Formats: sequence, C-alpha cells, structure tokens
Amino acid sequence: MAAPVALVTGASAGLGAEFARQLSRRGQRLVLAARRTERLDALAAELDNARSVTADLARPGAAAALIADIEQAGERVELLVNNAGFGLHGRIAGLDPARQREMIDLNCGTLLDLCRAVLPAMIERGSGAILNVASTAAFQPGPGMAVYFATKAFVLSLTEALHEEMKLHGIRVTALCPGPTKTEFSEVAGFAGNGGFDCLSMDAQTVVRAGLRGLERNKAVVIPGALNKTVAFSTRLAPRALARRIAGALKF
Repeated sequence: MAAPVALVTGASAGLGAEFARQLSRRGQRLVLAARRTERLDALAAELDNARSVTADLARPGAAAALIADIEQAGERVELLVNNAGFGLHGRIAGLDPARQREMIDLNCGTLLDLCRAVLPAMIERGSGAILNVASTAAFQPGPGMAVYFATKAFVLSLTEALHEEMKLHGIRVTALCPGPTKTEFSEVAGFAGNGGFDCLSMDAQTVVRAGLRGLERNKAVVIPGALNKTVAFSTRLAPRALARRIAGALKF
C-alpha cells in the first residue's frame, strides 16, 4: 500500500522550509521539492522523515516528472503544499519577457498541474488536502509588480473554486495569503533592503502556523495578521481605480 506523504514545493528556503519543519514535527512523512539541491538535501537531513527531489518546476513537464517520482517511490500525496513561486519588481515593458513567462508558468501553471495530478486519487479515497500559497497581492492590481500580483490573483481565484468543488469529496483546500514575510522573496524580486517592507514583515513561523491551522479547519482563505486582513478587505470595498492607484504609489 502506498505511503501517504506531504509534498512541499519550493522547500529549500523561506515558507517552504518552514512548512517542512512544522509538518515534520507533526510526524508527517515528507517529500521536499526545489531547485537548489544542496539546501534541499541539508533540510531533508535535518528532518527525520523527509526525502528530497531536485526539480526545476518552472520547466515543462516538471510537475508530471515529480509526481512520477513519488509514485515510483511507493508514495501517494495526502497533502500538497504548493509554495514554489517568485516575484519580479519593475514595469512590464522593462522586465525580461522570458523571466516573466517563467514566473507565470511556475506560479500558475505548475501549481495547477500539481493540483490536477493529485486530485483524482484524493477524490477516489475521499480524503486529502491542498494548501496553495497566494498573497495579499491577490486582492488588487499591482503596478510595479503587475505580473506577480496577477499570478497570485489566479492562485486565489482557483483555490476558492477548488475549495467549493472538493467539499463534497471530503478534501480540504485552502489559499494562504500572507503579506510581507521575512524570507528571501524581496531579494529575488529585486527590492531587498526596503525599510517599509521589512518593517511590516511577519515571521515565517507565524505565517505557516496560520496556514496549517486554517487548512485543518478547511478555511477557503487564510490571511495572517490583523493589518494584512484589514488591507485585503479594504481593497475589496474600495473602488478598483483607487485600489490600483494606491498600490502603484507604494515603493517596494
């Protein structure tokens, strides 16, 4: 019989590594996937119940190859944590188009591919869980990080729909929407060292705890932190024109 595992993508750093640590402490058997082999292997060695799979999930066919690896190892995904993703700071016309497309493919395409890959077996068993990492960026357009904000809006919308579709099958589906968080995200995105961002950032441990707690309760959307909740819901009430102007005025 296949062994149940939690698959955590983007597990080599930041929220992904923290998801791995907290799930490991709960006794969850883990499969950790990311690009950076050395970091990934070090994390897997730190944990008693994890193995690593090096995978560049932005590449075509990477999601299918990862699922095939899990099946060949005699495992089945009971929990999917779709955490892999990145952002880019800058105006659309000035950013590398190939890199922007890679962001779309990873943040949206691979996330969808992995959901689609694990759901049929979960439906057949009548159990399972998916946690997709979105962002408070999902709640409004983001001039200056337009493509990233758009990818997270996709993740939020998709996850809310899946949450409703899977209720009848006993499968929990949650979108975790953190605000600024103390990870490597700002460095990759291109605005590291921003005082405002750093000042508002939550720690990864708190964000992950909130996400896992919300998933246990089968909440469709989890927004950690009172300030983040306020910002997210205020954008829903504000006129779209005002929301985009405010977002565009922010200095990352």
